[in-house]
Amino acid sequence: MSYATPPGWYPDTGASGLERWWDGTAWTGHTRTPGAAHAPPEQPPAPAGFGPPSPPLPHQRGPIGGSGGGSRTKVLAITLSGVLVLGAAVAGAVLLGRDEGGTPAAPTATTSSAAPVTAPTATASSAGPDSDPGPDEDPAVLVDQLNGVTLPVPKGWEKPENTSDDAATIRTEQSYDCPGGAAFCHHGTVSTRTARGGETDVRALAEADIATAADRAYEEDSLGRRTHGGITSHQVLKAQELTVAGRTGYLVRWHVTTGKGPGGYVQSLVFPSSVGAGTPVIVRFAFDAEVSALPLSLMDTITRGIRPLGDSATSAGVGASIGP
Repeated sequence: MSYATPPGWYPDTGASGLERWWDGTAWTGHTRTPGAAHAPPEQPPAPAGFGPPSPPLPHQRGPIGGSGGGSRTKVLAITLSGVLVLGAAVAGAVLLGRDEGGTPAAPTATTSSAAPVTAPTATASSAGPDSDPGPDEDPAVLVDQLNGVTLPVPKGWEKPENTSDDAATIRTEQSYDCPGGAAFCHHGTVSTRTARGGETDVRALAEADIATAADRAYEEDSLGRRTHGGITSHQVLKAQELTVAGRTGYLVRWHVTTGKGPGGYVQSLVFPSSVGAGTPVIVRFAFDAEVSALPLSLMDTITRGIRPLGDSATSAGVGASIGP
C-alpha cells in the first residue's frame, strides 16, 4: 500500500489562513489564500530554512488536518512539555528553598555580572577615635552660629535641643518642681539672642533688657505661668562696662525677690557681635538664690569664657575647667 500524498494545496499550519503547495515529496515556498485560482506552480526548491519546522506532511495528518500530528505539532508539544517541566522544577526549588517557618532561605553566591557591594572605607576626612570633636559636637561648648560666639558649658550643665524661645541655651541638668507649681524649673539658665529694634548702644540695651530677663525667669514664663509666684522687689547689684569676646560690652545684674521660693539673680550682658554688621548680642543669666552650686562668681567665669566663633581658644574642653 502506498502512503504518498499527491501534489496539491494544503492548509499551512504555520501561517493561519494560507495554503501551501505540496509537490508530492516536499513543501515548496508557494502559498495562496484558500480557494484562490492558481495553476499548479512550478517546482522551485523550498526556501532556505523551510524544513522540519514547516507544516506537517499531508500524509501524516490528511489533507484537512486529521488526528495524526506533524513535525511542527510534535515540536510544539515537546516545547510546551519542557515549559511545564521547567515551571514545576522552579516551583519545587522555591518550596524547598524555604525553611520550616515559611521564610525564604538565604541566597547562595552567584556569578552575577553586577559589581560587588563592598563596605565603605574610611576617608582622609573621617574623624578617628582619638580626634578632637569640633565645637558643635563638644558638650563643653555652646555654639551660637547666628551671633558668632561660643560659651563654655559648666560641669553639671547641658545643652537642650529645644527651648521655648529657640535661643541658644545652656542650663543645669537637674530640674525641680517650680515653687509656684504647674511646671518644672532649672536652677541655672544662660541663653544668647540677637538684639532687635536697631539699637546699637550696648549700655542702653542692657539696661532695657534686664527687666525682660527678670520677668521671663521669675515673674512669668513664655506660657504665662507664674512659676515663682511673681517678683515682689529687686536690687541692682552691678552695672558696668567690660570687654567680652574682644568687644566692649555692658552688663547689669539684679537680685530679685519672689512671692514663692528663694528668688534669684538675673543678668543682662550686651556686646557687639564679631560677625556681619556687628549687631549686638544679648546674653541672659538666671541663677536661683541659695543654691551652693551656683555662686555669682560662676556668672563672671562664664562671661570671661565667651569667645568669637572660630577663635583659636575655642576648642574641645573649653568648659572643662568650669566647676559648678
